Amino acid sequence: MEIRAAGFTTGDVGDAPMLPELPDQIPPDQEIGSVTADGAFDTRKCHGAIAARGATAIIPPRKNARPRRPDTSGSIARNEALRASRRFGRTIWRRWSGYHRRSRAETKMNCVKLLGQRLMARDFDRQVAEFQVRVAVRNGFTAPGIPLTEVVG
Repeated sequence: MEIRAAGFTTGDVGDAPMLPELPDQIPPDQEIGSVTADGAFDTRKCHGAIAARGATAIIPPRKNARPRRPDTSGSIARNEALRASRRFGRTIWRRWSGYHRRSRAETKMNCVKLLGQRLMARDFDRQVAEFQVRVAVRNGFTAPGIPLTEVVG
């Protein structure tokens, strides 16, 4: 439930080129179970970076997607997702893969934005630092807000 990796760019850089750098922010000894993203991240580099960390990519193939050569583990996993979504339909694939968990990440980023719609710093490096502080503050509020469930009786 915490933000474990985040990137900050200028407006002329898309989201997909940033994803291959994000797993490097997580220490190698910490396991990454899965990475869930929308269809814009259905690229070779994204699938490759996710597979390199041993994680499962939960990224819906684009509607006009074609199978890729199975020369890397990222391509193999992507082809399996493409085959499943074509055979069973996108809705069933989303339920089966756990794609609905992406909404948690979207909600968490919305919470970061609630700390202020605009950044106060003018310099890019300071904006990056300000964003990282906001992420740290948000993560600090996460742990106390998670309920602990205990079995009674």
